Amino acid sequence: MAGLIYGVTLSSVVFSLLIGYLIGSTPFGLIVTRLAGLGDVRKIGSGNIGATNVLRTGRKGLAALTLLGDLGKGAAGVLVASSLFGPVGAVAGGVGAFLGHLYPFWLRFRGGKGVATYIGVVAAWYWPAALVFCGVWLAVAVASRMSSLAALTASLAAPAVIGFFHHDVAMLIAVLAMTALLYVRHRDNISRLLAGRESRIGENS
Repeated sequence: MAGLIYGVTLSSVVFSLLIGYLIGSTPFGLIVTRLAGLGDVRKIGSGNIGATNVLRTGRKGLAALTLLGDLGKGAAGVLVASSLFGPVGAVAGGVGAFLGHLYPFWLRFRGGKGVATYIGVVAAWYWPAALVFCGVWLAVAVASRMSSLAALTASLAAPAVIGFFHHDVAMLIAVLAMTALLYVRHRDNISRLLAGRESRIGENS
């Protein structure tokens, strides 16, 4: 019986990760800019497929669509997997969606930095943590005009809120792992921040 339960749990995790990954790997930034006739967004600015880089095209509407798409796919990865596999699916599906955005197979595993998808996942897991994230992000972004600094600072708040108020060990471990990956994906930004050379919101590079 224990082996059966373990097997079902393991298969639930694997399928939830796969479902989340497939949803999360949809590159909304690349899709909307190509549909708008702007070419490959990876060839401008930071080369990223996220909303911040899409904003460098000067098309705020496209940046907003990218942001909504990346938020939505993070939440969708959680909700779809959760509807099939319950709480285990919710956690694994969220992690899968985040990994899909960072490492999409159809872009040769070169995806975005994951901030919007991170927020979407956290919002679907425990919305107060996402609300705190957004509040911290906004405060730091207004003060510094640096999207990367705002995201890195805010990403420390989400695990704290989940750990102190939600008390879900699996979710806490998952959000800590996602936060660590967020820092890894922002390593170049961190180097520029330390050197005082990080670009500010609205700049073209």
